Amino acid sequence: MKIGIIYPQTELGGDPAAVREIGLATEEIGFDHLLTYDHVLGSPHDRESKPAGPYTDKHPFHDPFVMFAYLAAITRRIELVAGVLILPQRQTALVARQAADLDLLSGERFRLGVGIGWNHVEYEALGQDFTTRGKRVGEQVELLRKFWNEPLVTFAGQFDQIDRAALNPRPKRTIPIWMGGFAEVALRRAAKLADGFIFADGIADSVSLVPQMREFLSAEGRDPSGFGLHCNMLFAKDSAAVIERASQWRDVGGTHASVVTMGLGFTTVGEHIDYIRRVAMALSKAGLLTA
Repeated sequence: MKIGIIYPQTELGGDPAAVREIGLATEEIGFDHLLTYDHVLGSPHDRESKPAGPYTDKHPFHDPFVMFAYLAAITRRIELVAGVLILPQRQTALVARQAADLDLLSGERFRLGVGIGWNHVEYEALGQDFTTRGKRVGEQVELLRKFWNEPLVTFAGQFDQIDRAALNPRPKRTIPIWMGGFAEVALRRAAKLADGFIFADGIADSVSLVPQMREFLSAEGRDPSGFGLHCNMLFAKDSAAVIERASQWRDVGGTHASVVTMGLGFTTVGEHIDYIRRVAMALSKAGLLTA
């Protein structure tokens, strides 16, 4: 099982130096990947139609493509994981271009996690329909793979129309697309379309969802052993809890897990990195981190 770090963006004040320091530390300490969340805009929740998620205009976020392009140039080994990009609020062709370039420039180290999000204000600001996001994301995944694999694309969908257009240069591989979410519909969608699923310990217990995901994969005629299972270990707040949760995830067949440093009261980049080091030492002693 591969273990990485969730970039603690909401607690770093948008500090650009933190991107470099934490990116380099993640690789130097021996973790496998750096995962980042995605929001283009934040909005206050003092409105009649309140967004459902936890973040407001007070929480800073970096664009995953820009941040990872920078990190691709200064790191050599770690995987760069969008966990998850809110795909339906973006233009599909533009995401295809950005993802292809990031994968090329990073040496095939990019993994594209996608989801549908929860902030209707963000969708409206980007000129996209919040109400059709679930339907659109499936079509987008199909179109992304066409752009990455076919020299000339023609596509007639409900949301995108392409008349003999090319992505050039294309990536050297089909970039892995994983999905994320909590609801049953998200699991079913991923079982049908995705290369893996990014679970988050939050609304539901990630371990308890694995059997259901495998049932959905089997129903789609897919081999569950070839499907990635990634857990963002959001409830593991110290080294002992990280080891316990990572062990549980490994034992149910998990392939990837990410450590969170947010919510622990840290106020400096150095404190986040010190915690990452302590967790890495504990994971290594437990035989869970071998990079």
